[in-house]
Amino acid sequence: MKQTRKQSLIESLTNLMAGYLISLVSLFLIFPVLGIESSASKNFTITLYFTLISVIRSYVLRRLFNKKNNL
Repeated sequence: MKQTRKQSLIESLTNLMAGYLISLVSLFLIFPVLGIESSASKNFTITLYFTLISVIRSYVLRRLFNKKNNL
């Protein structure tokens, strides 16, 4: 059974938010263990940056696989 566009959007947004929150919590836990001093605003910025990279990567790979499957 195929997903509707709305279901795909909801899944993508849920995945995006879960990844962002997991990454953010990870920074707050990992940086102190490694002795890296960082502020909350820096952690939010770093996490946002890597989240955007992840979204772009995911989109490009999905388009490549779709193109490959349609050949």
